[in-house]
Amino acid sequence: MADLLFRSATELAELVRENEISATELVQASLDRIDELEPAINAFTHVANESALATAAEIKPGDPRPFAGVPIAIKDNRPVAGMPLTMGSDLFGELIAQHDSFSVRRLRDAGFVIVGKTALPEMAILPTTESRRNGPTRNPWALDRTPGGSSGGSAAAVAAGMVPIAQGSDGGGSIRIPAACCGLVGLKVARGRISPGPELGQSFLSVDGVLTRTVADTAAALDALAGYEPGDANWAPPPPAPYATLSATDPGRLRIGVTLEPGLEGAALDPICKRAVRDAAELLSSLGHELEEVSAPWTGLDLLPDFTRAFGPMVSMTTMVGGRIAGREPAQADVEPLTWTLWRHALEVSSMDFQASLARLERAARAIVARTAQLDAVLTPALAQRPVPIGEITGLGPDPWANYQRSATFTPYTAIANITGLPAISLPLYQGEDGLPTAVQLFGRPAAEPTLLQLAFQLEEALPWSHRLPDPEHGAHRTGHDA
Repeated sequence: MADLLFRSATELAELVRENEISATELVQASLDRIDELEPAINAFTHVANESALATAAEIKPGDPRPFAGVPIAIKDNRPVAGMPLTMGSDLFGELIAQHDSFSVRRLRDAGFVIVGKTALPEMAILPTTESRRNGPTRNPWALDRTPGGSSGGSAAAVAAGMVPIAQGSDGGGSIRIPAACCGLVGLKVARGRISPGPELGQSFLSVDGVLTRTVADTAAALDALAGYEPGDANWAPPPPAPYATLSATDPGRLRIGVTLEPGLEGAALDPICKRAVRDAAELLSSLGHELEEVSAPWTGLDLLPDFTRAFGPMVSMTTMVGGRIAGREPAQADVEPLTWTLWRHALEVSSMDFQASLARLERAARAIVARTAQLDAVLTPALAQRPVPIGEITGLGPDPWANYQRSATFTPYTAIANITGLPAISLPLYQGEDGLPTAVQLFGRPAAEPTLLQLAFQLEEALPWSHRLPDPEHGAHRTGHDA
């Protein structure tokens, strides 16, 4: 039953639909797996045993919903009615959400059964998952390494076979980074593709999504999540056909740029990550695509200061909401040092400076998109380094600003997609000599998820990765190293 949960979500839904397994048996297998591995992995902040089994009991064979009976976990920065919402912070106390976010409601409507909430760094700030409130979440491939962040609990839960799919959000790489660390598929959709409502307005940086084992699961989940919701200020144009259908079609010969330039001073590229991009470029060329070395389209654009001025207030708005829930202004003791530093920094940024930073980011985004206009995709590393050891990047310690800057050198390639609004995907094509997954990233054209998914599906067909599984009880891998 444990190995059952390493199968794809679409396959598991078919087993339930055809009465080869009941939804209750499948959900119980997930809950048992969580109970078995949670002491080692620490992926969950809340496990919804009773409500999950009650929901599963109502699902019968033949249920037409695309994911009826499939267990899923939700990142603990999105409200799920009746479940805790903590943001990984003591500031939120024991808050119980009274409603579902739009993305959670759509996942329920697709038939998913929510088995719990997953861990994140406090306020979803860092690309590691080690909050003071919950402790470190560990990578199933190596228990002394990070699963990434901020959707690290979701990624660890999928990689460990606790659930076949998990929800996440991506404001600077927070789906793609943990996908790369944990050997999963992580799609950051185009801005406006998935509604952020009802409580959130249009976000310049953050979008929702999922972490999965296969491109097919990612595409099918996007069919469930995408689309206009009443009141949305902006939304991406719908595709001509379902993503699940489009992803499995031939993309034709594509023109793909390749760059290794991180665009961030002090960001050194690990040789394993560099070789993965070179090998992926050769594979894409063998599949008939036109590859060319290009200068990074973000060359000459100093984006980190303005990104921080935009990201800091987003985090601080959450901090302010947490204070209101607590019935007072946030205090230093309520949050980690990094959260407090960003909060104080945001209070010092004037409204004019904030708007100016957004304007400069939009101008940079236009320049980046214009520089890639002749390309169908751009290939980069997903990470600049191997998954870092637990404790190396946290929101704690005497110099939180140094930790924040250190996180940028670990993940310099991802935030570009959030600044531009472009779709981007992390794919675990390889496995390094250290046994850890090694991913590459592809940026697509504006609102062009179908082409990006087609390309990802083609790569998965040529070089499958789903047979590579960790041994989460021991923090090791089951298969030999790939070349």
